[in-house]
Amino acid sequence: MKRRPMTGDHDHGTLVIGGNSPIGGIEGKTLPASIAAVIGCVMVCLAAGQSAAQATTEAAATPSANAEPVLTQAFVVGNLWLLVGAMLVFVMHLGFACLEAGLTRARNTVNILFKNISIVAIGTLTYAGVGFSLMYGDDLAAGWFAWSGFGIDPGETGQSPAYNDNYPYFTDFIFQAMFAATAATIVSGAVAERIKLESFLIFSTVFVGLVYPVIGFWKWGEGWLDAAGFYDFAGSTLVHAVGGWGALAGALILGPRLGRFEAGHGRAYHGHSMPLAAIGVFLLWFGWFGFNGGSVLSADPASMSLVFVTTMLGACAGVVGAVSLSWFLFRKPDLSMALNGALAGLVSITAGADSITPGSSIIIGVIGGCVVVVGILSLDRLRIDDPVGAIPVHLICGIWGTAAVGIFSTNEDHTLLAQLLGIAAAAALAFPAALAIFFVLKLTIGLRVSPEAERIGLDIDEHGMEAYSGFQIFNTQ
Repeated sequence: MKRRPMTGDHDHGTLVIGGNSPIGGIEGKTLPASIAAVIGCVMVCLAAGQSAAQATTEAAATPSANAEPVLTQAFVVGNLWLLVGAMLVFVMHLGFACLEAGLTRARNTVNILFKNISIVAIGTLTYAGVGFSLMYGDDLAAGWFAWSGFGIDPGETGQSPAYNDNYPYFTDFIFQAMFAATAATIVSGAVAERIKLESFLIFSTVFVGLVYPVIGFWKWGEGWLDAAGFYDFAGSTLVHAVGGWGALAGALILGPRLGRFEAGHGRAYHGHSMPLAAIGVFLLWFGWFGFNGGSVLSADPASMSLVFVTTMLGACAGVVGAVSLSWFLFRKPDLSMALNGALAGLVSITAGADSITPGSSIIIGVIGGCVVVVGILSLDRLRIDDPVGAIPVHLICGIWGTAAVGIFSTNEDHTLLAQLLGIAAAAALAFPAALAIFFVLKLTIGLRVSPEAERIGLDIDEHGMEAYSGFQIFNTQ
């Protein structure tokens, strides 16, 4: 999923407004770029008669003297699709909020929703200030570190096909910003119900602004991991496992919620709203079509259709894998396992959605679904408290999905050794960095709320409000 500016000839069907224009009534006139873009979109969508590609190619072949190339079909349609993809990834943040709130107790719902909306705001602003430059800036250290200055600036050609054949600079930024905020959202679920709000927001700012983009540059910014042959199409490692390492670090330093592992055995804290959690998963599943589909970075029909199919099959197989194993182990079908199974399949397929066969995507998804069940049970045995299963879903399945590229990819250039190198490299920076940030916060402003605050709920203690008015009388929730 490289997003470096591209240069070269742009001959993908130029929209020409001139003497031989296929658009009646505007012969000999040059339209503003915005109007030409709209006309271009309409032309692309026309199916009757001859295709838009043929029409514009003919127009470009015999232009009039005053014809002026404005935009290419690939640029217009690719830009629109990437913006739609960004909107779909944005919807995923609503999915994260619903899932996390539903799988935790009612007395912490306001706190969880507050964190999730704050992450989007902080993540986007931080990524605009420094993250985008760190991830796609000028290489300053042989593929290890990049920087192009503070802020976002398209320059003179950034909003034209001179930047990239398929999208302009600002579209590139907004799509990437939605990815960046996701890394911190993953951490939120693992540390829910016991972390101080201000500490979490500071962690999110530093992690999204400094840690995530440096690791992203190593591959997607054409850094040293890219040169080493590592492949991660849409972020099984670079987004999900990086966020998962942060989640593991937070859960370890914070420790479990009060009473979670009493008398040496796990005590389940059931979520207060399974309907809300289910809505969250469906929103995430829907948004994943933009997460993976948008990562094609163009509107190429063959690539997009393959990615949509492998994404869907991987998710479905994840549900089947998780339900089958958990039903066998627990003798009853567990909805929370089914929900996490869908996410496990999606995370697992993300690294290779464009380079595996549909049959392989089913295998990867089924294994991912089984992995998440084993991961959740293993965390309980290790007394690591993860309220929503973020660590098994995003970290463990992210690692599995990345390794699976080296096993199932149809591209001979993708090797298991290179995949393992990328997994290890991301872990080597993300986990120690997250530990260091959390540890500094613990020593300075504190990391965990007081036992009393945890007992009455963070909604009342930190926000002075309730998600469900008058509900606090039920002190078990």
